[in-house]
Amino acid sequence: MTIRQLNDEQVREWSLERKDRWWLENVFRGDMPQLTLRSALTGFLLGGILSLTNLYVGAKTGWTLGVGITSVILAFGTFRLLSRLGVAQEITILENNCSQSIATAAGYMTAPLISSLAAYMMVTETVLPMGQVFAWMIILAILGVLFAFPMKRRFINDEQHPFPEGRAAGVVMDSLHEGKGEEGVRQAKLLVGFGSLSALISVLKSGKIMAALRIPWQFPEYFDTWIYKLGWKPAIAGTSLKQLSVRPDTDFVMMAAGGLMGTRTALSLMIGALLNYLVLAPWMIARGDIVPARNASGILTDDLLGGDPVYGFRQITQWALWCGVAMMTTASLFSFFSKPALIVSAFRGMFRRQDLREDPLADIELPMRVFVLGIPVVGAAVVWMAHAFFGVSILLGILAIPLVFVFTLIGVNSTALTSITPTGALGKLTQLTYGVLAPGNIKTNLMTAGITGEVASNASNLLMDIKPGYMLGAKPRQQAIGHVIGIFAGALASIPVFYFAFLKGNPDNLISEQFAMPAATIWKSVAEALTRGLGELPVSARWAALCGGFAGILLEAVKLLTRGRFPLSAIGMGLAFVISFHTCLAMSFGAFLFWLLGRWKPAWQAPENPSMVKNQEPVCAGIIAGGALMGIAVILLESFVL
Repeated sequence: MTIRQLNDEQVREWSLERKDRWWLENVFRGDMPQLTLRSALTGFLLGGILSLTNLYVGAKTGWTLGVGITSVILAFGTFRLLSRLGVAQEITILENNCSQSIATAAGYMTAPLISSLAAYMMVTETVLPMGQVFAWMIILAILGVLFAFPMKRRFINDEQHPFPEGRAAGVVMDSLHEGKGEEGVRQAKLLVGFGSLSALISVLKSGKIMAALRIPWQFPEYFDTWIYKLGWKPAIAGTSLKQLSVRPDTDFVMMAAGGLMGTRTALSLMIGALLNYLVLAPWMIARGDIVPARNASGILTDDLLGGDPVYGFRQITQWALWCGVAMMTTASLFSFFSKPALIVSAFRGMFRRQDLREDPLADIELPMRVFVLGIPVVGAAVVWMAHAFFGVSILLGILAIPLVFVFTLIGVNSTALTSITPTGALGKLTQLTYGVLAPGNIKTNLMTAGITGEVASNASNLLMDIKPGYMLGAKPRQQAIGHVIGIFAGALASIPVFYFAFLKGNPDNLISEQFAMPAATIWKSVAEALTRGLGELPVSARWAALCGGFAGILLEAVKLLTRGRFPLSAIGMGLAFVISFHTCLAMSFGAFLFWLLGRWKPAWQAPENPSMVKNQEPVCAGIIAGGALMGIAVILLESFVL
């Protein structure tokens, strides 16, 4: 069934009241089951599980992936199977939408764990109590909900912005329920099948599990191990490729993530990785600006390399991150401010008087009193927690709340048009602001940026979830409740796993060659630079930061002048300086593999999007989900059981 929507002229000319009445008469599905017990439980369980995949991927790349379409397909396929078995009725389209809203909200909850909170623990070298982290993440997310819904009437009901990822989820649900349901079952089978295969490979990679099972073989982590066992030592400028993390690995999760990433970012990532690890890192090691790893006994050596000093990812990134951080920061800010119309339009009409004699949606929208009362109360709780948990002064905490409003308004406007929430740029703006207001206070710098960035991100992504509900005729009040359910699902699932699988009682465990925590590294580095100054860095690192900053501006300027046709991304290139070479290689390989499949055999192209391969999303999502979940399970087994 074609989704009914207003044309451009109607969006421009009709009043909000007329648009709401049209939606109520033509789209709204009345009392069709939506937030039912089974949709809530389905969304809660799927959200908790999928949030762990985001935690795994985020710890490796600094990115979080949208899980909406994955949860749509899984929920639909599960209830279609149960209905055929005579166990349950098929899920309705609005129940499916509600479960995806809950699951997507849960997926977003991992963001603070891989960014501001992880950075805070690394900077202070303390482990925050789990209860404090739970309360902090919940209160920020709820504040995001309260800021989002007053904007919903403008961005979704009135101006009918696209919210591209949300719209895609709505189209998928419409095609599954109103079109050919067999397609959804087939996609669910692909997702589960590739997920199971990916999970099996994760188990086979564990030497401890294979030894416990008495299997004298394991799936190789890297393809080059045999080269070093034979005594060969390929090197650049005297430093082995192994020490530079230049190794082909078997990380199929990152290959699948690359499959969802796109070729432009993949190309940029690969160019950045080649420049960093094959040119700059060997040069800086030879100069002595990158120093080998040490322990209490002195310099660490690698017996497999004949006693060579150990450099590795952590030592390289301590120098390289300055170039990458500068490139990503200047590119984000230039891109953000190069579109003044976007910023101006975010505020235009926000305070415009709407002359509504009668609100047609009064019974299904969240009442305005919820926001009028809720924002001050929850905002006060955020300020108190920031003071009690992180030492942020009450006055500086209060100042963060109006900044939340401004940045949320801008972030929502960007998400509405592009599906991209500029959380990084907004966080850096807050860090710059508090670098002036509270110079030298690194805790305040980090956690106030955490408030503005995370609340703006949560509010923006909530409206992305609500968009498909608006398209399909759902009750927004029930979607808001569902989003709050998802907040608790994501927190309950991801926080304990973060503590036991990644933190392990010591912030030093957060960064490793396997899990680079690039987002947290960037937050930490910017905070340190603003509070201590760049004078402590090697001269070469300062020059690298300067060059990276100029490169970020230049690349974004060229992209702007060519209207987006320029093939390189400054964000992608900068990211390659804060994650390992083999992760960059795996992601780039995955992106180009799917691109080649589409070019090699056009019959495999998806008819609705020729740049995609048929069923690319469920295949990649299955590999990510299976490999990431089993990867976390393997970490826990190796740490606490074997």
